[in-house]
Amino acid sequence: MTASEAFRKQLEGYGLTTARILYRLPDSRSLIQEYVWQEYDLFPRFPELKKFLAFWEESIEGPLHSVTVAHQRLIRPAEIRAVGREYYLN
Repeated sequence: MTASEAFRKQLEGYGLTTARILYRLPDSRSLIQEYVWQEYDLFPRFPELKKFLAFWEESIEGPLHSVTVAHQRLIRPAEIRAVGREYYLN
């Protein structure tokens, strides 16, 4: 993802989402491994995270144990304002 695409997503309401995914090892179901996923996503529906978890369940052998989600909007509407003038200093 380019920086401009990430910035555009933030302006559209996306925030940085981090998911702590605990899953059972395929060969030893009694052991649990951790995976950390991070992407820009929309709160509270989390379509990107849901898409990733659907991929996980279809393609990866380790069954999910639990998912903990943290989300933070990095840019809020009050932080963006239109600039009426520009000044250049030589």
